[in-house]
Amino acid sequence: MTFQNTREFAQELDKQDKLSQYRNEFLFPEVNGRKVIYFTGNSLGLQPKRTKSYIDEVMNDWANLAVEGHFYAKKPWWDYHERFANPLSKIVGALPSEVTVMNTLTVNLHLMMVSFYKPTTKRYKILCEAKAFPSDQYMIQSQVQFHSRNLGMNPNDAIVEIQRREGEHNIRLEDVLAKIDEIGDELALVLIGGVNYYTGQVFDMKTITEAGHKAGAYVGWDLAHAAGNIKLELHDWNVDFAAWCSYKYMNSGPGNASGCFIHEKHHNNTELSRFAGWWGHNKERRFKMEPTFDPVRGADGWQISNLPILSLAPYLASVEMFDEIGMDALIEKRDKITSYLEFILHEIDLEVDSTFEIITPSNPLERASQLSVFLHGEGRSLFEYLMKNGVITDWREPNVIRLAPVPLYCSFEDMYEFGQILKQGIIG
Repeated sequence: MTFQNTREFAQELDKQDKLSQYRNEFLFPEVNGRKVIYFTGNSLGLQPKRTKSYIDEVMNDWANLAVEGHFYAKKPWWDYHERFANPLSKIVGALPSEVTVMNTLTVNLHLMMVSFYKPTTKRYKILCEAKAFPSDQYMIQSQVQFHSRNLGMNPNDAIVEIQRREGEHNIRLEDVLAKIDEIGDELALVLIGGVNYYTGQVFDMKTITEAGHKAGAYVGWDLAHAAGNIKLELHDWNVDFAAWCSYKYMNSGPGNASGCFIHEKHHNNTELSRFAGWWGHNKERRFKMEPTFDPVRGADGWQISNLPILSLAPYLASVEMFDEIGMDALIEKRDKITSYLEFILHEIDLEVDSTFEIITPSNPLERASQLSVFLHGEGRSLFEYLMKNGVITDWREPNVIRLAPVPLYCSFEDMYEFGQILKQGIIG
């Protein structure tokens, strides 16, 4: 398609958009009396209007039933989480038994490492990407330090980071594969973010997982920026485990519950370590208060505590919306609106003295709903201008803004309007 940088063209794209009605399903902040242009769904998604009714249902059941809500609420609390199995499995490409919801993202990654990071004096190294999200870096460092006391290994030697080549913004697949091959039988775990939070690069998870397994390692993925954003086939890719937060592309609210995937090949493996708790115990016998842990056969067997229903309610509202739409339709619009935003940036670049360098890969297979842009010749004052004029975006040092045109609630006219505000912020 040949794009045009006009309001009329953008409005015509919106008329053709099959998902345009979902924009009305969300609540937008307002600046200067107008709905904002919201580009930070990769940090915190907007609130769906239907969320309140899901929370109110739990509150009413609590008020009217109290403890009996566990079994007699409209959606009984004791198995509330099971309602996520089917819709979440479609979002991440899994079997329903392979997904669960519990805790928060970094907590779940720690719990997964209890099971899947089993270092020995020979096989102890973890491969991750350089400049991973800091929480992942801290988690991996602390796990290695914990095990190093028993194994006598050097923590600095155990963590291997894949670096970007000099002068490049993204990590090459061939470099990841070469590093896996180089580490060889010292490699215990590959743990990478499926979508890099800073650049928006999407990794080839299928190929990397195959390579990690060939080297004899477990392979897990942090899908914080991937779940609800890209097409995932975790079961078919033979991924060992994955975890993701729900508050970015899946709009469940700040700091909300995490999703977790454990491949079915591990469900009956009694050799895997895990931290146990009563909510992971055999469901049919859970309330018999037995002294010995008998895990549920599936991802639910990694649960520890009974679940925070008030937190799960907004997440359920969102995943049911995803189930209505389907990932294929979301991705179709995602690719189109991201390409249009890219076009707008290039057009405005021609009209101003500053230079925009998009550091997110141009290959559609290596990017999703995010463009990270270097604003050469501009500083934080431009970001502040955008915010004051109703463009909610994200600033990263030294001079990068991250733009996420989320297909559920961003419009093509938003992209055009952003370009005009951006231009005005530069030329004054």
